[in-house]
Amino acid sequence: MSKILIIEDDKAIRMGLNDDLSAEGYEVEFAVTGLEGLELAQKPGNDLILLDLMLPGMDGLDVCKELRRKNIPTPIIMLTAKSQDIDKVIGLELGADDYITKPFHSHELRARIKAV
Repeated sequence: MSKILIIEDDKAIRMGLNDDLSAEGYEVEFAVTGLEGLELAQKPGNDLILLDLMLPGMDGLDVCKELRRKNIPTPIIMLTAKSQDIDKVIGLELGADDYITKPFHSHELRARIKAV
């Protein structure tokens, strides 16, 4: 079983992801702020991080940048409502492995998870 850390402040999205990914056999852990996510992401055992960009306290770009600065190799898929090309480029240049815009279909997310 793979463990996915979801760093997302929107409760409805968190619960939807939890239901969908748990049904697929993934172990799921949550953080609701950037700082909490950064702390949990540094602990061993995460196989993937789903990271929202617009988070309270510390945004997802800063979380991603800090994880990569600390050489945390866990794959990161950014989940965000920001759909401008420049936002995608910045996220990928900071070390994200993939970038998916909201709203997204659960089948697409599962395919992207398997790809990384």
